Amino acid sequence: MEVLRPDDAPGFLRLAGPLLERDEARNQLPLGIAGTLTAHPDAYDVVHFWVVRDGDEPVAAAVRTEPFNLVLGDPSSDTALDLLLEAVLADDPEVPGIVGNVPFVEPAAERLAAPSGRTAERIFSQGVYGLTTVRDVARAPGGARAAATEDRAQILAWVRAFADEVIPDPEEAFERMERNLDSRFGGEGGGFWLWQDRGQPVSLSGYSGPTPTGIRIGPVYTPPEHRKHGYATTLVADQSAWLLGQGHRACFLYTDLANPTSNRIYVEIGYERVCDAMEFTFRAG
Repeated sequence: MEVLRPDDAPGFLRLAGPLLERDEARNQLPLGIAGTLTAHPDAYDVVHFWVVRDGDEPVAAAVRTEPFNLVLGDPSSDTALDLLLEAVLADDPEVPGIVGNVPFVEPAAERLAAPSGRTAERIFSQGVYGLTTVRDVARAPGGARAAATEDRAQILAWVRAFADEVIPDPEEAFERMERNLDSRFGGEGGGFWLWQDRGQPVSLSGYSGPTPTGIRIGPVYTPPEHRKHGYATTLVADQSAWLLGQGHRACFLYTDLANPTSNRIYVEIGYERVCDAMEFTFRAG
């Protein structure tokens, strides 16, 4: 086996694609990051790609956009994963954490944290979902519209509130979302929709991270004063149907497993749980 370090996202997709595309739903995050970087090469200042090959066959892959955590694709074997992690530690020994699917992410987190005397602390458990057909849902009052640049301040405030409410490390999450905000206004591979009721925006749903045949929904946020009216349910259903109509075979999303309401809503729309994912941060001992 050998470890390759592609210079850019198209190179990463060429090398790792046959591995990651075996299950786009499970590998939506590394595929989506690479898809975003293909459309917007300057989205991040520093990006690391790793691909392990056994002959001509890719068997493990990961990506890291600094200063954020390593994102792990599903490996083909424990041996391939071990070789990948050795390369990450050699190139990036202070990697701050990892995101990946169960069952691979837990041993990978311990392996990456141990050499520097740190411990791997799980900070987030997520459900990984995919949808290919949208079910009929009860309609909320109002209607959806695509967000425009004049909505930037409103969206930024809601993205901040979403991070504070949902994400264990809100500063890092907000920085990541704010960084890519402007690329979603009329750009390729991403956007925001707002649900309006009586002329007032009441809910937000974004989309980004295109994969070869799909795209990821998120963030989804409704301010507390506008909840329990079905706004987010109808908005995500309409946005998902529109994205499928634009030629995407599937829509994907991540949910907070600690929030049963959001998980139930997505199932009602037609999303099916594919697997679980976890995020770990590495703490000094």
